[in-house]
Amino acid sequence: MTECQPPDRSGNILEYLETATERYNALIHAYCLMGNHYHLLLETPSGNLPQIMQHINGAYTTYFNVKRARAGHLFQGRYKAILVEMDEYAKELSRYIHLNPVRAKLAETPDKYEWSSYNFYIGMERVPNWLHRDFILGYFGDKVSVAQLGYKEFVSLLVSQEYESPLKEATASVLLGSQDFIEFIKGTYLSDKKPVRDVPAIRQLAPRITCQEIVDRVESEFEKDPVTARSIRLYFCRKHSGEKLRTIGAQFGIGDAAVAQSCKRFNLKLEKDRKLRERIERF
Repeated sequence: MTECQPPDRSGNILEYLETATERYNALIHAYCLMGNHYHLLLETPSGNLPQIMQHINGAYTTYFNVKRARAGHLFQGRYKAILVEMDEYAKELSRYIHLNPVRAKLAETPDKYEWSSYNFYIGMERVPNWLHRDFILGYFGDKVSVAQLGYKEFVSLLVSQEYESPLKEATASVLLGSQDFIEFIKGTYLSDKKPVRDVPAIRQLAPRITCQEIVDRVESEFEKDPVTARSIRLYFCRKHSGEKLRTIGAQFGIGDAAVAQSCKRFNLKLEKDRKLRERIERF
């Protein structure tokens, strides 16, 4: 998306954020509503993120479509969840969320944008009961007025600056925290256990087969057809290794675009060649 517009749907979706805190015990720390997507920093003490997001996305979409006599998706796509160590990243993530409208050139400063929790943080508006701002403001002082001023200065430091998203530090794009936190999550949920169903981010951290293992196994199975074997290796590496296209391409001496094109061509080949498709499925 190259351009965002303030959504005309924002007012009512706030009601769904509120009911999510009432029905599902969600703790909403920060939010920012954009043109066709939004950002939430939320805590799930009951471990029920899918239910919360179904309530916000699904129920609200149904309401909006009925009201506007329309059909189809309302938001940009399925939500992306990142599991965060709050003590390490809460401040940075809240600042990142509140500066979204500034980065999108919807407002010169975050306090000029109506559809975020920023003005509640700095005391410009009355705080709704469902917004849980005390945790983050607690980093800036015990007295509310001092904490609000400190938070405002903290956010203002980056208003006119280019800076990297703290989400770039996420492990496997789904886990953000210290090494101890990452090891704790892996040890608790991925060590001889099935990942917790209600923590979608954790499922993506499950051990995957490596590119080298794929290359070795394909080579032994398809050694009589080296041309097809190369396409199969690329196809399986992209599908099952979890590696980025650039990493896969480096292993094969090609660029990331070439990896994507090869996999696209192989998918088309599988659609037309039933015997090859059955062989791949067995393999």
